[in-house]
Amino acid sequence: MRAVNIADLKNNLRGYLDEVLGGAEVLVKDRNKPIARIVPLTAEGGDEAELMELIAAGIARLPRNNDPLPGSFWSDPLPKTRVDLIDLLREDRNAGSCGVL
Repeated sequence: MRAVNIADLKNNLRGYLDEVLGGAEVLVKDRNKPIARIVPLTAEGGDEAELMELIAAGIARLPRNNDPLPGSFWSDPLPKTRVDLIDLLREDRNAGSCGVL
């Protein structure tokens, strides 16, 4: 993997992108601190490779037995109750008042 600072990357972007198109990876640094990585995209399997990385990192997991999502997944978790703003303000004022005006 080749490392490059931002100024050099800006001045020679086409050359670095040609390297990436050839299969190389470029590590981008800001004041010698790594901040990004430019990697080639593959025509096939790019999304799968990214998914496998997420699974390996414990961020994602594969579905089991192709089970459909439970019905509760699609239900609205918030109750459909009406809240009166005036009542909330009165409640807040009463709870906050400790006899001090």
